[in-house]
Amino acid sequence: MNPSQRPNYTFALIVVFIVCFLIGFITTMNNSMIAFCSEAFKLTAQQGQYVNTAFYGAYLLSIPFAFLMSKIGYKNTLILGLAISGIGFIVNSIGIRSAISAGINVYAIFLASMCLVAMGVVMLQNVANPYVMVLGSPEKGAFRMTLSQALNSVATTVAPLFITYVIINGKAPAPEHVPGPFMGLGIFAIIICVILVFLKLPQIDEGKQAEEAGEHHEYKSSVFKYTHVWLGALGIFMYMGVEIGVPSMLPYRFQMLYPDMDSAALAALATQYLAFYWGGMMVGRFIGAGILTKFEPRKLLSACLCLGAACIALSLITASSMVGIWFMLAAGLFHSVMWPLIFNLGLQGLGPHTKAATGIINTGVIGAALLTPIMGIVVDATSVIVALCLMFVYYAYIIWFCNFGSKIGISK
Repeated sequence: MNPSQRPNYTFALIVVFIVCFLIGFITTMNNSMIAFCSEAFKLTAQQGQYVNTAFYGAYLLSIPFAFLMSKIGYKNTLILGLAISGIGFIVNSIGIRSAISAGINVYAIFLASMCLVAMGVVMLQNVANPYVMVLGSPEKGAFRMTLSQALNSVATTVAPLFITYVIINGKAPAPEHVPGPFMGLGIFAIIICVILVFLKLPQIDEGKQAEEAGEHHEYKSSVFKYTHVWLGALGIFMYMGVEIGVPSMLPYRFQMLYPDMDSAALAALATQYLAFYWGGMMVGRFIGAGILTKFEPRKLLSACLCLGAACIALSLITASSMVGIWFMLAAGLFHSVMWPLIFNLGLQGLGPHTKAATGIINTGVIGAALLTPIMGIVVDATSVIVALCLMFVYYAYIIWFCNFGSKIGISK
């Protein structure tokens, strides 16, 4: 199809970009609660990371949700995901207050309700990534993916500030202060859900779209036969250890630097500094979106992986001072483009299998549910410095996938 004859997907992209903002806000808000929850519920480092396990563990449902999306379509999955997340927030607010009154395990209620929120986010994530890929020309897919993640990063920068100045806001870490304004967030998600019911979004046929773009080739009978998709899922798995590893370990880095600081003040300080990490990711994604208009995605991803690993290495060398903290936070600038580029490499050449492949690759997000508790165990057994060394294993695999694994089974 002539480029001038392609449909105008601007409005649909705006809707998806809003969803990306919401995904980033909810996800980062959850992770930013770790320091506060650890003090409120008197948790060990391992137990504190269960916040990540409860949330990211929901990504085990990515594959069945992706096949559900293939049946009901992008729009209906979008509506269902928003509804489930909204209900999860409302359950969180009501459930925690009820648990406190009944004297039962409040932390368990918090984890269960955030897992429900995460189920909705998984659906939204399944919609957002392939929708961005197919809403426009294939050659600009990586650019659109990076731009959507840049807007996602605006939300991830705002979320820690929201935690600091709205939820915490000088309050002592206690169970009754954990719910915060979750009821309002739930109602907001439900309102967006209702609005979307009445909006018209385009129906996308990825296979037909590829043919119209001049891509005529046979597809395999099943998405499960594409090796690069599975390797891409493992790439996302490792990436989650990189992206979430830094903010999850940050409170323990501050604890190492300021062992005599009051625990509540330490939790607030660590949460406040998270805005610099997520802010670096926001800046990096906007810059990356521009760079991708001129440079090949694999080269950019390889460079960012090496520079991110260098930041972590320098943070370990300077671990006894605030300089080490700043190097750790600076890694966010280079982590910024990794998610969209890994995802883009995993979705290459799939045509009608794009929806199902998204579910497979999204399953890799459980890396945050498994790798961060392992890092928490290492912190409890040894030190945060040893735990951070695990990140070099994650970097190494992603570099291999970028340059070799993502090309397996893809004809050039």
